[in-house]
Amino acid sequence: MAALRIVFMGTPGFAAVALKALVDAGHELAAVYSQPPRPKGRGMDTQKSPVHLLAEEHGIAVRTPVSLKGPDEVAAFQALQADVAVVAAYGLILPKPVLDAPRHGCLNIHASLLPRWRGAAPIQRAIMAGDRETGITIMQMEEGLDTGPMLLSQAISISPDMNAGALHDALAEIGARLICAALERLPDGLASVPQPAEGVTYAAKIAKEECRIDWRCGAIELDRRIRGLSPAPGAFTEARGERITILAAELVAGRSGAPGTTLDDRLTIACGEGALRPTLVKRAGKRAMSVEEMLRGFAVPKGTPLS
Repeated sequence: MAALRIVFMGTPGFAAVALKALVDAGHELAAVYSQPPRPKGRGMDTQKSPVHLLAEEHGIAVRTPVSLKGPDEVAAFQALQADVAVVAAYGLILPKPVLDAPRHGCLNIHASLLPRWRGAAPIQRAIMAGDRETGITIMQMEEGLDTGPMLLSQAISISPDMNAGALHDALAEIGARLICAALERLPDGLASVPQPAEGVTYAAKIAKEECRIDWRCGAIELDRRIRGLSPAPGAFTEARGERITILAAELVAGRSGAPGTTLDDRLTIACGEGALRPTLVKRAGKRAMSVEEMLRGFAVPKGTPLS
């Protein structure tokens, strides 16, 4: 495979998997762009992104602008004289002069089968909607939100017990393989297909209020929500005045009651339709644990209302 001069633009772990694949493939990384270091964690210490850390590990120059719209940033990007830019969950809008700067333009690794789930949270939204499959699309970027023509795609099934973390990891590996395949074919021409006008959906960023469980919803819907938000940011409820994040749960057949009320001492919870029993939980400031372990030190008796 002919080595290409690449600018890589990405921030989270999903993007770092692709960056590692490009390094291993022998491409020339002219620069890496990532979101600026930000305070994170309980101590709110400033932390570099996974992509930033990986780039430094391999001696690649890292740039962390807060915007790419200014003339100086555009000129700096153009001066890299890249063959192509590879973008994966970067987090900044690329203005047209940046999109047009590389010889082959900018290719995006998008975590859905476009045009379904354009936008910020395609992995979570696919699970929360009950989709049976999703995938990766390599697309040629243009000014619209994930509207560009498609170059390559690969589907993956979403199993009934899969959470967002597991799907994220599987899609990251597929994305890394597909972008390498796309780049291998790019110099000789890679056919593109316009996105169909039908089937467009948008994956809005997860809002904080979506993480609080509304027990008036049906058990199937809530199971999808819990899996779609696991392991982070996590769907939560409150019991005895304490927040409990539910990371995994199981459907319980034949049980019903007032929504949000525990039906036994094992934390079986009535929903608007059906019931759920959490299996993996996390109390505030504690590690994740089985519900049985939590209940040994934090009893939630039958009839306890959750909010």
